[in-house]
Amino acid sequence: MSNFVIAKSRRVRSTPYTSRIEMQGVTSYTVYNHMLLPASFGTVEENYFHLKEHVQVWDVAGERQVEIKGKDAAELVQMITCRDLSKSKVGRCYYCPIIDDKGGLINDPVILKLAEDRWWISIADSDVKLFAKGIAIGKNFQVEIFEPDVNILAIQGPKSFKLMEEIFGKEISDMKFFGFDYFEFEGVKHLIARSGWSKQGGYEIYVEDRKSGLALYDKLFEVGKKYDVKPGCPNLIERLESGLLSYGNDIDIDDNPLECGFDKLVNTDSEVEFLGKEALKKIKSEGIKKKLMGVKIDTNAISVTKSISIFDENNNEIGELRSGGYSPHFKKVIGIAMLKKPYWETSQNIKISINNKIFNGKVCDLPFI
Repeated sequence: MSNFVIAKSRRVRSTPYTSRIEMQGVTSYTVYNHMLLPASFGTVEENYFHLKEHVQVWDVAGERQVEIKGKDAAELVQMITCRDLSKSKVGRCYYCPIIDDKGGLINDPVILKLAEDRWWISIADSDVKLFAKGIAIGKNFQVEIFEPDVNILAIQGPKSFKLMEEIFGKEISDMKFFGFDYFEFEGVKHLIARSGWSKQGGYEIYVEDRKSGLALYDKLFEVGKKYDVKPGCPNLIERLESGLLSYGNDIDIDDNPLECGFDKLVNTDSEVEFLGKEALKKIKSEGIKKKLMGVKIDTNAISVTKSISIFDENNNEIGELRSGGYSPHFKKVIGIAMLKKPYWETSQNIKISINNKIFNGKVCDLPFI
C-alpha cells in the first residue's frame, strides 16, 4: 500500500499542537470537523494498555465548539435536542442527542452551560453550526452563533488526576464528573471539565489562549514524566469496550436516538418543545425496527472501513457491523452493530464474512465493560 499525506489547508486545518505531536511521533491522522485529529502513535494495542495504566495527553482540537449566546440562546439549544434541559445548571456538561424534524441524529455532542444566555456545543464530526443557524433564522431567534477559537486538550488515564493536581491544585480532583470550572495556569484561566472520550477517567481543557495552551502542553509532559505520560488519541479498543459511540461510524442521521440506546435522553413526555418531538413520539409508540447492540466475533483480527453485513444461522441478513476491533480483554473481536428486529436479543447467534471467511459470533449488550 502506498504512503500518502493529508494536505493541510483552510479546509483541513492543523491545530495549535500539531507541531508538538509531529515531533512526538504521530503516525497517522484522520479529519474531524475539517481539522486534523491524531489517529495513532504506534499500535492501537500498545496505546490501549498504556491508556488503562498511566496517563495520556490528547490533541482533540477537532472537537470544535459551536457557541450560542443571546436572549434566545437557551430556547434554541433546547429546540435542537430531545433532552430536557429546563433544569440544567451553569457549570455542568450534558450529553445531548441533536436531532432533525424526523428524529434523525444530527450529532451527539456534550453541551456546556456557561451562563443562562451562553452555551458551548462541543460537537462530534458534523456541521451543527449551520444547522443551528438555519433553525435560528427560521424562528427569528435573537442569538449569535459562531465557532470560537477553542482547542481542547484531553488528559486521560488513571494517573490523570495526580498529574492535574500537581499543575492546578487539589481542588481539581474534587470536581464531579461532567462538571466544569475555571483554573489558573501562569496567570491565564482555563475552563476545565471532568470529561473525555474514554472511561479511564480524566479531564478536557478548553484552551482559549493559544500561547498559554502551548505552555500548558509542555508543562503536562514535563511534570508528567513521573507518571509515564505519553501523547495519545482516542483509542478504538478502549472506546469499543466502554461502549462509546462514534458519530459517522456507529450512528448517523439515518438513525434515531431510540435505536441507539438514548432512551433516557428522549424526553417526549416533558413540557419542553424541540424539533422532531412528534416524530419521536410516533416512533416510541410504534416501536423501533432496529437497535444498536454489541457483538462478539470468534476471530482475532478485523478492519472495518465500511459496514459489514451480519447474517443469522439461516443466512438471512439481519444487520450490519459498524465498528469493530480485537479486544485483549475478551481475546476476540468485539464490535458495535445495528441489528434488525427481532434479531437483537442477546441469545442471538450470528455469522459474518471477513476476508471471504465465515466467522461465528453472538449478540451482547452495550457497554462490553
